[in-house]
Amino acid sequence: MASNVSDTYKPRIALTSYLQEASWGVWNTTAVILPGTYVEAVVASGATPILLPPLGTDESVLDLMDGLIVVGGPDVDPSLYGEPSHPTTKPQPLRDSHDSALIRAALDRGLPLFAICRGAQLLNVVLGGNLIQHIPDIHPETDCQPALGVYGEAVFRTTPGSLVHDLLGESAASPCYHHQAMDSVPDALRVTARSADGLVQALETTESGWVLGVQFHPEQNPHDLRLFRGFVEAAASYRSNQSATMKAMSPA
Repeated sequence: MASNVSDTYKPRIALTSYLQEASWGVWNTTAVILPGTYVEAVVASGATPILLPPLGTDESVLDLMDGLIVVGGPDVDPSLYGEPSHPTTKPQPLRDSHDSALIRAALDRGLPLFAICRGAQLLNVVLGGNLIQHIPDIHPETDCQPALGVYGEAVFRTTPGSLVHDLLGESAASPCYHHQAMDSVPDALRVTARSADGLVQALETTESGWVLGVQFHPEQNPHDLRLFRGFVEAAASYRSNQSATMKAMSPA
């Protein structure tokens, strides 16, 4: 079947980012930053990365995009799911409001959405779920953060018929780094992967469209880009379908 998108077209992927103090060269000041592994994974998967800083939020920019990645980062503010803050919870409300608006806009548009670690947690909260604020309180045997700045490993099994199962198979492992996790999951999402301790490792929409949230960090494993490639493929299909729809609506 002929595509309505040029074979040389690279899907445009929006990525959320950080606004915080950073250092480079002789400078130390507030900057818009993102770990390079996210950008490298998008490029290696055949797409064009476009960073969206958590200032000047404009959901309409997604009309120009073919997919959205909501990246990891600090804790989600527990006030968003009606709970008091745990002593270990350290949110960044600016990012919460920005990323929440983009998540809702992506869902409204049917835009392919890939939410990673904190992104998956925020997706869960935006749709009505809540979080375990400190995993050691519930699962003291689980070690998702071996040390500061050191990734652990999430080993999990997937649900047949899900996106994550189709892309990764029955079971897989990935780097992880988090102290919070999904707790209750809203009806708009379904759990499609869990680790042996029962923690939710992947969420997907119960409605149509490509929506995947993962608790782990696939961008930290450059030798396994199956999830990114599946997402970019969905983004290319989205653009092709959008182009076909616009062509059909154009005057002859």
